[in-house]
Amino acid sequence: MNTSRIDIKNTAANISRLRIENNLSVKDIQEALGFNTPQAFYKWQRGETLPSIDNLVILADIYGVGINQIVAVCKADDR
Repeated sequence: MNTSRIDIKNTAANISRLRIENNLSVKDIQEALGFNTPQAFYKWQRGETLPSIDNLVILADIYGVGINQIVAVCKADDR
């Protein structure tokens, strides 16, 4: 069976690229998400962790895109 998985590195690249394309600073995103510090967002941009589904919904809204334009998915045989 071929299964899909989230490509963390490409998802991180999308998070970073979309922030830059929207002329937003990390501080802007931090404030929109209600975070006290930007560390979680930096981890998302580096591909160390993934945002929760709630935070993905907020990011998609901020960026004006669908979640599928943030989350990169690959098939098991694409690894």
